[in-house]
Amino acid sequence: MNIDASLPLRLMDENLSTGPILLLTQLSRLINRRSTPELLGQTLKELGALSYLRDYDEVPQQALVDGLCIDANYCVLLLNDLESSDLVERRRDPTDRRRHLVSMTDEGRKALHRAEAAQQTLEDEILGALNEDERATLTHLLRKAIDGQNVAAAANKSSVHSPTSH
Repeated sequence: MNIDASLPLRLMDENLSTGPILLLTQLSRLINRRSTPELLGQTLKELGALSYLRDYDEVPQQALVDGLCIDANYCVLLLNDLESSDLVERRRDPTDRRRHLVSMTDEGRKALHRAEAAQQTLEDEILGALNEDERATLTHLLRKAIDGQNVAAAANKSSVHSPTSH
C-alpha cells in the first residue's frame, strides 16, 4: 500500500496536546497494520524474535522474554511456531537443565534477511517524511527510551531479590 502523494497532508500543529506516547501508539498501529505476514513472510513478533537472536546469538529463553518485553507464556508459543518452521532451535542449557537456550538456524537467518528487506521498504514508506538525520535521531531516542526502561527494570528486579529489600 503506497501513500497517495496527491492528497494534501495537513501539517501537524506542534502546539496540540498529543504527546509522544500517543504518537508512538498511532505509529505502532500503522506499522502493525501494514507489516503483514504476507509482506514479511512471518509475523512482526517473529521478526522481532529473529532480530534479537541475530543480535545476541544463543540466549536463554528468559532473555527473549525480557528483551522483547513479552509474557513468558507467549514466548513459549512464539518459539513453538518458530521452531516448527525450523527458524530457531531450543536446547537445554548444559550448566542449568531448568533453562532453555535459543538460537537461530540457517533457515531462520534467510527468513530474517527476506523479512528485513520487506520491512525496509515499508519503513521507507512510513518514515518517508523524515530525512536520514531525522531517522537516525528517532532511532537513537527510541533506543535510549527502551534502554532506560531496561535499566530501571533490572534495578527494580535486583532490589526485589536483594536481602536488604525484605
